Amino acid sequence: MLTVIRDAGNPDRPGLDTAIARAMLLAADSGDAGAMFRLHVPGRVVAFGKRDVVSAGYDAAVRAVQAEGFTAVRRLAGGRAAVFHPGTIAFSWTSPEPSPRTTTTARFEAISGLMARAFGRLGLDARIGEIPGEYCPGEWSVNLNGETKVMGVGQRLTARAAHVGGVVVVSDASEVNRPLVGAYDALGLTWRPDATGALDEELPGLSVADVTAAIVAELGSIGEPTPGELPPAVLSHAETLLPDHLEAQRETTGMR
Repeated sequence: MLTVIRDAGNPDRPGLDTAIARAMLLAADSGDAGAMFRLHVPGRVVAFGKRDVVSAGYDAAVRAVQAEGFTAVRRLAGGRAAVFHPGTIAFSWTSPEPSPRTTTTARFEAISGLMARAFGRLGLDARIGEIPGEYCPGEWSVNLNGETKVMGVGQRLTARAAHVGGVVVVSDASEVNRPLVGAYDALGLTWRPDATGALDEELPGLSVADVTAAIVAELGSIGEPTPGELPPAVLSHAETLLPDHLEAQRETTGMR
């Protein structure tokens, strides 16, 4: 069974949704929860990866995104800085796995294929693969027409569970690029802002609700979907994990 969770997210509490994803993963690892797939609309957040955090330009990158009205958080999985905003959909898929490192590629194939089919349901030419110069590059990104990235994904593993998470850009591609210009410059990363896309550039008027429904319609490919809610224990655990993912703020404000 795959518990499908559709909620409003926590746009007014930056970092909490990342902490929830981590708590979901830990619950799957401990055997306290089965497979879950969560979809929500995030606030304005730039999620930095581990390689960003150890970069000499990290503090300047955090200041750059804050100056654009975005909150900097430390991401659970994936590579370089990625952007979430109200025109995007954040997703988290966690599952117990006896040997998660042996099935990493299979999960990437499953989620990227699912997203490409979901976008295809909407009449879009969605393809799997990295676009040259895309932000937060990855071979399992999903693009439109082989030209612009519209979905990014990463994984985090524990001994007995896996988390696959990422973002779908439905609208406002410029809002993705806006905080990344200063951040990527500070981090010394080369990219092409024109490789960033949004689904509604091909289908004007497309909504977050439309895309969410298309994704849900394809979830049968990774499990037996059943609507549900986040377990209370996951939510309470996430509250205790939240400070870990707001570390970026403490570093730049002298609170450490």
